[in-house]
Amino acid sequence: MAWMAAAGFQFCLLNTIARGLAMELDPFQTQFLRYFAGLLVLVPFMLRTGLTAWLPHDLKGQGWRGAIHTAGLLLWFWALPHVPLADMTAIGFTGPIFIMAGAVIFLGEPMVRARWVAAGIGFLGVLVIVAPKFTGTGSGFWSLVMLSSAPLFAASFLITKALTRRDRPEVIVAWQALTVAAFTLPFAIPGWTWPSATQLGWFLMTGLLGSAGHWCLTEAFRIADISATQPIKFVDMIWASTLGWIVFSEIPSAWTFAGAAVIFTATTWIARREARAR
Repeated sequence: MAWMAAAGFQFCLLNTIARGLAMELDPFQTQFLRYFAGLLVLVPFMLRTGLTAWLPHDLKGQGWRGAIHTAGLLLWFWALPHVPLADMTAIGFTGPIFIMAGAVIFLGEPMVRARWVAAGIGFLGVLVIVAPKFTGTGSGFWSLVMLSSAPLFAASFLITKALTRRDRPEVIVAWQALTVAAFTLPFAIPGWTWPSATQLGWFLMTGLLGSAGHWCLTEAFRIADISATQPIKFVDMIWASTLGWIVFSEIPSAWTFAGAAVIFTATTWIARREARAR
């Protein structure tokens, strides 16, 4: 759960930077450069240990993971400039429901009732935050676009869990950066504009945060049942609300605070219960 919380914090920082860049550049170009930068960050480590140490045991699985993750990212980055940071994070919280269901069906993990209760309560908190957005005329569509990426990300994370049985976390992260960058490039070319030196510096920062975040995420999946790690994702709401306020002057609504309180309660309860069980 600590690895999962660390990953969430880094991804919230990454999303903050990526949202700002997506407001200035084509969203698909932003997606490509973010993952290409993630690959560049890993190159020194790959050269130091030798490229053969970074060859995966399951190349086909790495390819499928990259393709599915790219599909989710295309939807996510398309909606990114139009959805507030806190709402974006809240919508992403629907992922644990798909992940926990898939972990039981496809990975044979035990169906622990307490985890489902915590995820269900957390999901109710997400509905408290997101539901009012669908009463408007503009943001509802983009919220739906971003919501449609959640099942694809869930499938990607389930493949990641399966890949950890044979490959090291750093190998999985490297091949994700490679495959996503390759699959995204055709979508980035039509709207391409050369970024400034400052923007390139921010992209390198997203590469560093993304690689570190995915490493923490993969390490969490390697150590524990994937369903056990999901409720802790709801803590991301705290980071996202704070960063959205500081960077974009987005003041969370009363609904956001109410939903965050429900989410925090569910997360705290399941974390304490899992710690006692272990």
